[in-house]
Amino acid sequence: MLPSVIVGLMLFSSTCGENPAVQVILTDKGLQYGKHVGAGWIQDRLEHVSLPDINGKILGGIHYTLTGVTITKCDFPEPSIEFRQDVTGLKLSTSGLSVALTGEWMTHFGIIHDGGTFDMAAFNMDVTSVVELGKDPDGHLSVTSVHCDARVGNVDVRFHGGASWIFQPFVEHFKGRIRGEIEATICPNVEESIVNLEYHLQAMKLSFNLDEKFTFDVPLTGLPIINSSSMNLGLKGEFYDTKAHTEPPFEAQPFTVPEQPAYMLSVGLSEFTMNSASYVFYSAGLLQVVIIDSMIPPYLHMHLNTSSMGPYIPQLPKMFPGLLMTLQIYAREVPMFSFQPGVVKLGLQGAVKAFAIQPNGTQTPLFKLNVDPKLSGKVWIADGRLKGSMALDNFTLTLEASEVGTFQTDSLERATKAGMMFGLVKLNTELGKGLVLPRMRHAELVDTVLGMEEGFIAISSDAQVFLTDRGFN
Repeated sequence: MLPSVIVGLMLFSSTCGENPAVQVILTDKGLQYGKHVGAGWIQDRLEHVSLPDINGKILGGIHYTLTGVTITKCDFPEPSIEFRQDVTGLKLSTSGLSVALTGEWMTHFGIIHDGGTFDMAAFNMDVTSVVELGKDPDGHLSVTSVHCDARVGNVDVRFHGGASWIFQPFVEHFKGRIRGEIEATICPNVEESIVNLEYHLQAMKLSFNLDEKFTFDVPLTGLPIINSSSMNLGLKGEFYDTKAHTEPPFEAQPFTVPEQPAYMLSVGLSEFTMNSASYVFYSAGLLQVVIIDSMIPPYLHMHLNTSSMGPYIPQLPKMFPGLLMTLQIYAREVPMFSFQPGVVKLGLQGAVKAFAIQPNGTQTPLFKLNVDPKLSGKVWIADGRLKGSMALDNFTLTLEASEVGTFQTDSLERATKAGMMFGLVKLNTELGKGLVLPRMRHAELVDTVLGMEEGFIAISSDAQVFLTDRGFN
């Protein structure tokens, strides 16, 4: 009875007390939209549903069976749904549901058997279902039925064929029993649907392999937090090395995503998620690169050799004349992101080791520089695209060690900084074009806004769901 789309909107999930790095908030607006879409989907599916057989006795000893019961017409008023803080779940109610059914009837009294067809109408059915949402030991979202109540206002039955003319006059005397039988089948079917939904929730992936090396984990870190207007799911949101599941030397900090009732859902992404990715890349030795002369962009109008370095290190071309060079660039520490209102900061602590390539191919170490840029960036959403820009806030270059003697780094620092500024211009051109926001198989985000807050990014959005003839499968 609980529409699958509601769970889809809630999910876009292991240690007790662990702070989530990602929070997903479903507002009442999103819940009502999910109900509206789900009601239309249920309306379409009801006319293809076969109901369980109905059995009983009439006139003392005549056994009857109504079988092959199918719905031919349904008046399905849009249900109501609300968050229930007392059960940490949801309450779904449908009132005034009426259906027309058809099927076959069979009776037997001793060795006497008879049968035919019937038409039935059930009027003013009211169904209420309350479910509790929780977390299983693995961090999956769980759903459990805690209450179900079904009432059928009235039924009307018309029997055709066989000896129906004998017991048709007695319909008024036993249709209360049929009404009771219908009522008794509704809640088991509702609860079966909830069990089926629970099965699908337990089958959902909590880890996503980005490639053979990296994994992104999103189990629930605690129970869903529900109030009268929203539900908050806290997810782990951490990157790992697939082979070495090592925790970083820092923890996710608590943060509060402001409720945005004008939007269907909000997502808060803390700086911990980005920093866990940095830690994984750093630990895997991926934050390093070797630069050779052929890799220098033509627009820089320079070459990587001892002669070109002469204006910055006068003794170098004298000690190693006419030799190509290589630069080993790497991070000295884990790069750390810092989210602040309106801006994201990134501090890099890098190093450059320079080598001269001898005629026999061996590399002679020359010097080591510490390179420490500080960057700031902005991210926003416009025209359905995620866009951004970056700026260089500070840049220092210092000599850490040298095999060619000491030298001043001021001019080399200015040249390197100019090269970085030129590169940022080209990067910002691409960032300004933006990336199209991802679209899921059956839904897409619309009217999305993004804001930078202290310690996290907040994204709020409405959603549009697209159903197919196969529903949500």
